[in-house]
Amino acid sequence: MPRVSPEHLAARRRQIVDAARRCFLREGFHRTTMQDVIAEAGLSVGAVYRYFPSKADLISAIAEEAVGGAEAVLDEVRHREPPPPLAEALDRALAYVETQLGDDGVLRIAVQVWGEAQRDRALATLVAGKYDHVRGYLAALVRRAQDTGEVAADADPDAVASAMLALILGWLLQQLLTGRPDRATYIAGVRALLTP
Repeated sequence: MPRVSPEHLAARRRQIVDAARRCFLREGFHRTTMQDVIAEAGLSVGAVYRYFPSKADLISAIAEEAVGGAEAVLDEVRHREPPPPLAEALDRALAYVETQLGDDGVLRIAVQVWGEAQRDRALATLVAGKYDHVRGYLAALVRRAQDTGEVAADADPDAVASAMLALILGWLLQQLLTGRPDRATYIAGVRALLTP
């Protein structure tokens, strides 16, 4: 039997994840079955189960993607020289969030992931780990802000990072639920909070 290339395997996995995302957006996690995903992907049962033995595995893959993009953005911001002010770093994170809020955006699924994480311990562990990583990136930004004098030297970087994560997730939820405020208005509000 000929070997399948890594590119082919990656493309097939992508095809399945995209099909699952469409199903979850349309019907939610609980109403979507593996049969729905198989039909949406246009693949055989065996092909789908080869990559994802369960719906929980698909949910985990989508959760990884939802947070992974934000991690990449924060990592890039964290290494910028000179370090950006925290409000600018937050704006950059929200700019990424904004790209993922459309009708087919992965962050619409984030809310479902949060709900499912309340019932599924493995998913809860994955989500907690991902948000711990994001908080770590934010804490690194806070430490750099302490070095520049933007944040008080005696402030707890983890506490400030937790507040920043809440600002990101709070805006995401407001966008999903009400469609407002726009990013510029929100960042103006954040700047007003941060300005002594």
